[in-house]
Amino acid sequence: MGLRMDIGIDLGTASVLVFVKGKGIVLQEPSVVAIDTNTGEVKAVGEEARSMLGRTPGYISAIRPLRDGVISDFKTTEIMLRYFIDKVITNRLSRLFPPRIVVCVPSGVTQVEKKAVIDAARSAGAKETYIIEEPIAAAIGAGIDISKPTGSMVVDVGGGTTDVAVISLGGIVVSDSIKVAGDKFDEAIIKYVRKQHNMLIGERTAEDIKCRIGTVYPRVSETEMDIRGRNLLSGLPRILKLTSAEMLEALEEPMSRIIEAVHSVLEKTPPELAADISDRGIVLTGGGSLLHGLDRLIQEKTGISTIIADDAISCVALGTGAVLDNLHYVQER
Repeated sequence: MGLRMDIGIDLGTASVLVFVKGKGIVLQEPSVVAIDTNTGEVKAVGEEARSMLGRTPGYISAIRPLRDGVISDFKTTEIMLRYFIDKVITNRLSRLFPPRIVVCVPSGVTQVEKKAVIDAARSAGAKETYIIEEPIAAAIGAGIDISKPTGSMVVDVGGGTTDVAVISLGGIVVSDSIKVAGDKFDEAIIKYVRKQHNMLIGERTAEDIKCRIGTVYPRVSETEMDIRGRNLLSGLPRILKLTSAEMLEALEEPMSRIIEAVHSVLEKTPPELAADISDRGIVLTGGGSLLHGLDRLIQEKTGISTIIADDAISCVALGTGAVLDNLHYVQER
């Protein structure tokens, strides 16, 4: 492997996964940085900073530097990347040889947004930076042979964006990237609880609800959970029982937008590739694809068999790792 490390980074809105060549995925942490607003000092990064979300004193700000799949806070992204790169480069000799880094971006990003990712990686210590589009990395990570002249459809549901793409001969034929994914599911739950129950809950509670009882397809047996928040009428803490049936209602709007994006890509797909997809099915990747019933809903709405990839959360990171051996799929920037 030599002294220089090759690193693949899935720079996600919700979490960052780091793949090191020869070792696999060595790090998975939330994309959060806690900063002292008085001094500008970084208090925590990753999991430790996430635990501070919604719980910090006024002078400490827990920042998520990526929003909707792109960098919204350049300086903080650079700090976060440098922290994660330093964390995985443990060999002192390797530190003398800056790593080659492959970073993932959503398929719909602009040249300006790509440049921001490249600049952040360089500032964090990369020798060479390569950019790969998320659907291609997700397809490779899901075990799809993208080099063949057959159509494969990937729907990558992340934290900030959902990328829908038809891939053939190593490239994207048709794609759409929408800013509706895990974060929008959380927002929809917060909005629903506020509107229907006059209760305010935080981001972390919403995510917990989504993971435990969230669903976009009717469950065989209904589930429920107790949640804690603040009563908007009295201003006092309150406990409320929520059901999975309510989640079906709460998540209907963001889900309809994802279904629309899938339909839109299918409509633009050349007939021969559409026939391949009909045979091979649709593959779901990304943490958001684990939302209960998402695969069954897409299958019902498209009439095409839909499966969730093994290890869906890691697909993009595994794909960036595989690309380190096949840099012809990407371009150096």
